[in-house]
Amino acid sequence: MTIRTANYAYPSARATWTTLALMRGSLLLLVLLLTACGPGGAWIWVQDLPKQPSTRDVDGYRLAIGDTVSIRVFGQENLSTKSRVRPDGKMAIPIVGDVQFRGRKPSEISAELEAEMKAYVVTPHVTVTVEESQAFTVTVIGEVSRPATVTVDPAAGVLQALAAAGGLSEFADRDRIFVLRKLDGRPPLRVRFTYDELKQADPASVAFTLSPGDVVVVD
Repeated sequence: MTIRTANYAYPSARATWTTLALMRGSLLLLVLLLTACGPGGAWIWVQDLPKQPSTRDVDGYRLAIGDTVSIRVFGQENLSTKSRVRPDGKMAIPIVGDVQFRGRKPSEISAELEAEMKAYVVTPHVTVTVEESQAFTVTVIGEVSRPATVTVDPAAGVLQALAAAGGLSEFADRDRIFVLRKLDGRPPLRVRFTYDELKQADPASVAFTLSPGDVVVVD
């Protein structure tokens, strides 16, 4: 509902309170994340990473709805299959039935399928391969033109996420760009970048690919 006067339109109380609530929530998230990445927070330069701890690595990637997955049973082609993860998060596997794939690692599924197939196959060896990943979302906050949750393609890097958020604002610190990533059972990883190195295609900066749920923070 909008109350109109001769020259001005006042938004309804509900719309005003909704907007304020969203702003407070976004501000709280921003404060928490920026505090974590502040001068006293632990972080590591991207160049110092021994290996990118990306959830898109074979042993770390967690499957999502729409991913195309290939299942191969060594010496048992009739049990091998290839399909997409259904909206319910499952895939149908020969002689096993529906198996939950969403949110799980390929290595976990491989171990489960090997255990299930022991009743039918002598010493089954199962490989689970992600052949095509779906686009995913990351959150970009801080000194960018349009802080938001943005959709990026598989293997997208920090520069692509910044571009999707409209680029850096005029107040951005080009030397303080961070990626926050949750790790299973460990403190979040905080990786630091500089904008110039990203633009100049520094090998380590360019090789770093984002993962679902990452948060990009620009001071």
